[in-house]
Formats: sequence, structure tokens, C-alpha cells
Amino acid sequence: MATAAAQVILPGMLPDPAGGATPEEPWRENLNMQMICRDCKEFPPNLVEEFSSGDMVCGSCGLVLGDRIVDTRSEWRTFSNDDQGNDDPSRVGDGANPLLNGSQLQTSISFGDGSSGRSRELHRAQNKATHDKATKGLLAAYKEIGALCDAWTIPKNISDTAKHLFKMVDDAKAFKGKSQDAIIAGCIFIACRQCGNPRTFREIFALTNVSKKEIGRIFKALEKFFAAQNKVRMDAVVQSGGIVNPSDSYNTTTSTQAQELCVRFCSHLGLSAKCTLVSQDLADRMTSVGALAGRSPLSAAGACIYMVSYLMKQPKTAKEIAAVAGVSDGTIRTAYKFLYAKKDQLIDPDWVKDGKGDMKLLPLS
Repeated sequence: MATAAAQVILPGMLPDPAGGATPEEPWRENLNMQMICRDCKEFPPNLVEEFSSGDMVCGSCGLVLGDRIVDTRSEWRTFSNDDQGNDDPSRVGDGANPLLNGSQLQTSISFGDGSSGRSRELHRAQNKATHDKATKGLLAAYKEIGALCDAWTIPKNISDTAKHLFKMVDDAKAFKGKSQDAIIAGCIFIACRQCGNPRTFREIFALTNVSKKEIGRIFKALEKFFAAQNKVRMDAVVQSGGIVNPSDSYNTTTSTQAQELCVRFCSHLGLSAKCTLVSQDLADRMTSVGALAGRSPLSAAGACIYMVSYLMKQPKTAKEIAAVAGVSDGTIRTAYKFLYAKKDQLIDPDWVKDGKGDMKLLPLS
């Protein structure tokens, strides 16, 4: 006969009428998913999260159980106590714009309160408190450079280079009394050459409405200024014991060559890549032979494209090429006559072999 277990009653406790028996909980399936090491099979598992490599590793045997682990820890950190230049690189706020001066920590107030006008008053008060004439002038110049480059679909790297060049001029307070439009035109012209996408004086004149003579003057002055600034900066790097990086130095530009213009002109005319390469090679051979010595690169490039288009069975008229090159069709035909007179020296037999081209298709004029 089973006897009930003795019940222990401490002072102040009441006896349990059920005799101290606790009801058993019903069985429930454990739906919690746990990762364990398939080699050690330890429970509870000894897992280590290595956030530096993004791996989940077993601490007992070193088996990698998962990768691409997301670091969920707090990322707020600062090095201001260890920094010697009072420059706190904590990642808080927007990134600094290298084209602007100052701390760039101003607050901008928008007009988002409907018609109450309160935000407009706050905006005016904030502008008066943080009014910086130099930054305002730089922003206006950058806006004009961006608008001019967008008008002719000039790439963004050229636009950024022109803005950087303009900032160098503005920081040095150079060329006082010169027209800002002329300085902007000169910066765009130099930036195009620096980035390997040259434009002619005539194209910059059509873009900015600054005379070609003024563009030429400001271009020569800017070239001397940037070369002097680059020499001072490189000397400072050498004196401080640093190593000069050739990519950071300013390279004096050379005059625009005909082969550099052929790529853009052929693209506007819708010619094939083969025609573009052949026209560049022809312009290079023309320079070495001296067939069009002393002629404008615009007329030389137009004449080369005129000859190659007929040679490669994709003929373009002189008027079509003149509309793209910005010269008259008579100038292109005159330059072409000099090329036709030396066609045997200029045309490579590989260009026309296997029926890719035919010299008999070349016009007489």
C-alpha cells in the first residue's frame, strides 16, 4: 500500500491539502531553432561570432558554421581623444564637400509649413546669421559650370575638374578684375584637355559666349598659374619627406590634335568603330608625313573623316562633316585634295584588304 510522502511545514506555512504533489505540464514541441556544431554536437553549443571576418565559428573545434554575420553591435565611436589635429573623424552627419570651405555644419530650413510663412521668416533669419559671401559666390560659379557642362552633355568628371580648378583660382584670390565668365570658360577648356576629351576654342566660344581671343588669353594665364601652384605644392611635399604622386600633379596641356577630334566627330556622324579607328590612324599618319602642316585640327580631322568614309564604303558628304566639325565644306574639300595627292603614303593596305575598303571609291575632290 503506497503511503503519501511526508509534508514538511515550516513556521508560518499552511499545510497543502493536495499533499505537495505538483501537476505535470503537458508535452509541447520545442520550436526554437538552435545552431550546434555538427562535429562536436555540444549542447549548449560553444559558438563564437567573429565580426571582423563575419563568420560564426565553433569555439571548441574551430569549424566555421556560417558566414556573412551581421554586426549588430553599436557603431558609435570617436577618436577625438587620440587625435592630435583636433579633427574628430566620427561618422556623424553628411560627408564634407571638398569644393567648399568651412565646417559645412550649417542647418538649412525649408519652406514646408504651407502658407503660414513661419519657415520663410526662419529661413531669412538663418541666412542672415550664417551669411558667407565667399561660399555663396563659389556655389553660384559651380552652378554655372554644371549648367554649361550639362548643356553640351560634357561628362561629370570634366565638370568636377573644372570646379576644382575654379576653386584653386578663387582660394588664391588670383585674376582680380578678370571676368568670371572668362575664368569659367578657361577652366572648362583646361578640364576637357586634362580629362582627355578636348574641345576647341570655337566650341567653348559657342558654349560660353566668351570671345575666342579672351579664351586664349585666360587659357595661357591659367596654365602658368596652375603650373606655378603645382610646383609649390610638389616642393612642399618633397621638403616634408613625402613621395610625389604623379597622378596628383598638374600636367601642362598640349594643343589639340586631329586624331583626338576624330572620335567625337565620327560618333556624331554615326560612323562605325572601324571607321573611327581608321580615321585616327590616318590623322596620325598625316601628322608624320606632314600632308596638312599648318592647318587647323578641325579641318584636318574633317578631311580625314571625309576620306575614310568613302574608303570604308560609308560615304559622308562634306556638308554633313562640316556641320559637325564647325568648318565650311570648302575648307574640308581643300584639305582633302592635299590628302588625296599623298594617298599612297597615307593609306595602309591592311585597311582595304579582304574587301573591307576600296581606294577606287575615293572622290577626286
